[in-house]
Amino acid sequence: MRLTAEPAFVLHARPWRETSLLVEVLSEHHGRLGMVARGVQGPKRHALRAALQPLQWIRFDAVQVGELARLNSAEALDVAPRLTGEAMLSGFYLNELTLRLAPRQDPVPELYEAYGRARSRMAAGEALGWTLRRFERDLLDALGFGFDWHHDGDGAPIDPAARYRLDPEHGPRRVLSDRGHGDRSSAATGRGLLSLADDRTPVADDLPGLRRAIREVLAHHLGPRGLKSWEMLAELGRVTAPRADQAGAGD
Repeated sequence: MRLTAEPAFVLHARPWRETSLLVEVLSEHHGRLGMVARGVQGPKRHALRAALQPLQWIRFDAVQVGELARLNSAEALDVAPRLTGEAMLSGFYLNELTLRLAPRQDPVPELYEAYGRARSRMAAGEALGWTLRRFERDLLDALGFGFDWHHDGDGAPIDPAARYRLDPEHGPRRVLSDRGHGDRSSAATGRGLLSLADDRTPVADDLPGLRRAIREVLAHHLGPRGLKSWEMLAELGRVTAPRADQAGAGD
């Protein structure tokens, strides 16, 4: 199958053999694809190598042969976000999460659009924590793992004053007390869930609970092998905790 002028976002690229790259992209019409880019080393191939950097938006031509496509050409459609520090790690998280959960060769246009929005928000310097929570919500919804964020798993309206855990199969479950239901402080506030449901910027204090609650759902779908970005953040630690509105993929 020939893929012509296909828009995509580069998720990952790594060296393969002496002069080639193995590239993973999230394409608009064909979903996540693995491709072999042959002969990308050397001064005459600099533009192609630059176009295959993670977070880059590209248009490419390729031929699908089995599981991997053979890349024939690629061009950058814009300038990739120049991220540093926490933002760079959040960009790595964005790509890793998409790479792990997006199905191969299965078009998910809603996920492609959600990725593009998150990338644009990062490039614009918007608050990282809120940008990632919105992407996580949209990713879960696009892949069929999401919830009715306005109601709990039993159909009752979310109470802004209550706290909830997110059951991967059942949806939001109200936490009635610490005893037998875990630590209420690690659950999401109903107010935070409703902000997420309405795409309305939450109160800063609600973001950590949202992050922890959604991470439990993501961990369920990722399986026993977590994300390297989570491990990196755990190893790095924080001398000074990040502000709630800027907290990205970390704890």
